[in-house]
Amino acid sequence: MPPDNVTLQIGGQRIERFASYSVEADIYTADDAFSLEVAAPEIEIKRGQQCQLYVNDTLELTGIIDKRSRKYDKSGSLVMRIEGRDLMGLLVDSYCEEFVTVQGKKLSELAAMLLKTVPFINRKQIQYQENIVGKLKGKKRSVDTPLIGYLDTPQKISQIAPGMTVFEVLRTYAASRGLMFFALADGTLVFGRPKAKGEPMFTLTNTKSGVGNNVLEGEEVDDISKRYSKVTVIGQAQGQDDDGMDATKITTKGVVEDKELPFYKPFVTRDNNDSQSPALHARFLMEQQRHQGYQLHYKVQGHSQNGKNWQINELCEVHDEVLGVDGVFLIYGRTFDRSRSDGTITRLKLGPPGLVQ
Repeated sequence: MPPDNVTLQIGGQRIERFASYSVEADIYTADDAFSLEVAAPEIEIKRGQQCQLYVNDTLELTGIIDKRSRKYDKSGSLVMRIEGRDLMGLLVDSYCEEFVTVQGKKLSELAAMLLKTVPFINRKQIQYQENIVGKLKGKKRSVDTPLIGYLDTPQKISQIAPGMTVFEVLRTYAASRGLMFFALADGTLVFGRPKAKGEPMFTLTNTKSGVGNNVLEGEEVDDISKRYSKVTVIGQAQGQDDDGMDATKITTKGVVEDKELPFYKPFVTRDNNDSQSPALHARFLMEQQRHQGYQLHYKVQGHSQNGKNWQINELCEVHDEVLGVDGVFLIYGRTFDRSRSDGTITRLKLGPPGLVQ
């Protein structure tokens, strides 16, 4: 099996030899980061340049170089460190500059307006995942089918204020419709949900006999401290007097239950956005709690399995006899690492499939 290779491409020129590197990807993190150390870069590197990172000749990140630092020791050896983030980092860093009334705008209109001045973003290729735009005939909206017809429904967010970031506004809108806002490796922006079903692309195995094992380290986190058996979201549609919030003024309400929790533990919050949001907001909060409550962390050798790089938003079959875990999970986080101490490894984070965070 050939060794893993990492390539940084800037303006059609490439750097292929690195002393160390770390390339992150996490569907639940706004801006994925990367850092690379190179002794003698073959090309000039400047902050603010757009770049592409390839792992085993597969594009894994499109981003911007944020920082370049150089150092040397008494031997005279010069090392350059290059750090940056994917294109979503531009949306995290871009702030709204003035008050803008946006009541009644659809998501596509809101995105076009907010992304107009953000560089490097391809506004014509924003993805709205299948079955989340428009109304599907013969189906009713419910908490169990939260995507039907909601994305094209204008939301009653009335105003964007200076100091809010572009990412914050678009993520808030997406979350109110039970969706996530994330970026693909090529920089394409996506409104949708994490993968929930299908054939697993990867397998993690750790048997007590050692036969077929491909895991170097494993960890299970099972935590109910931030989980609740019942999540209730109450509020008023905008335009009504919110003062006091008495029982006669509550016009919207959404409730979901988590039957996995071993005892009754209610959570209540307010959402005064619109009449559609509370049920979706409640589901979003419970999915967020489930994600935070159960996670698997693994370390494996190399960056690929069966010729495919480890990928986020893909399903993985786990057979771990030591932790007693056997099932299919979502790879939501992945970091390609190379260092003098650990060599070439991949760190994986897994959790229940299909959860919006």
